[in-house]
Amino acid sequence: MSARLAGVRVAVTGASGFCGSVVARAAAAAGAQVVAVGRRPGPVGRHVPWDAGRQVPDLGGVDVVLHLAAAVGDPAPGAQAAYHAVNVAGTDRLLRAVAGRPLVWVSSASVYRPGGGAAPIREDHPTDGQRTAYGRTKAAGERLALAAGAVVLRPRAVYGAGDPHLLPRLLGAVRAGRLPLPGPDVRMSMTAVENLADAVLAAVHWPAGAYNVADATPYSRDAVVTGVLAALGRPARLVRVPVRVALGAATLATVAGRLGVPGTGRVTRYAVEQLAYETVLDLGRAYEQGWSPRRALPDFLAELPTNPAAGLPRHQ
Repeated sequence: MSARLAGVRVAVTGASGFCGSVVARAAAAAGAQVVAVGRRPGPVGRHVPWDAGRQVPDLGGVDVVLHLAAAVGDPAPGAQAAYHAVNVAGTDRLLRAVAGRPLVWVSSASVYRPGGGAAPIREDHPTDGQRTAYGRTKAAGERLALAAGAVVLRPRAVYGAGDPHLLPRLLGAVRAGRLPLPGPDVRMSMTAVENLADAVLAAVHWPAGAYNVADATPYSRDAVVTGVLAALGRPARLVRVPVRVALGAATLATVAGRLGVPGTGRVTRYAVEQLAYETVLDLGRAYEQGWSPRRALPDFLAELPTNPAAGLPRHQ
């Protein structure tokens, strides 16, 4: 893979973010000439400023585009239009600038219709009926990318050093040694950020279409939660909360946030969705291209410090 990227001019959108920064470093390590396209400079390469919600990016001189810029999570009160501006209209503006060059567009398993059943989810699973603004806008954006001939990757619950979403929300939900979780234990696919980065670079040479990307085996949600908390020295007793109650609490928290009540941002519909429903991805299509995940959650847990404060990721 490294030899096939040596000297290639690679644009990485969102290179200052969690996933984008890992991809940018991996591309540079593979010999690529990195162009970090986004509001802020990336960790490596030349910076080209771009506001994904407003502008067409300057991709002059670029050979390949890796698109990771996105509005992620739950929109703040009144900010749903911004998610459309970045994830949908921003994709349209990006595609105009790409103009037929190879494009890897990083999507999300949040595009899949909820309630997939017990069987692993394949790429032909319907991509409608999403419960969150994030899922809806990512699905709309990837439809544009697929129609333009892009390679689309669908990771789920990306984690790793510097993660600004999963780990901070988990730690923030612990109260007096108790952690509420929605519904019973479920199996879920998760994606180490290093596995995603490997897939993004490899996918430059894959046929157009959608591909699931995740760790090799799914995890028990409860085992993940207890393992992370134990590694950070913050063990907690898990408290089961009915999913409907958890969703109702998330709705109330959203209303409270709209009214300016502090400390209500941790409980969101997006967070509940990630934890409440079994979601296991079928990785067969990516395996057929020769990709395989090299990292797993135990690798990450072994690297977490025992000091909880030091274990908190930095926001990108």
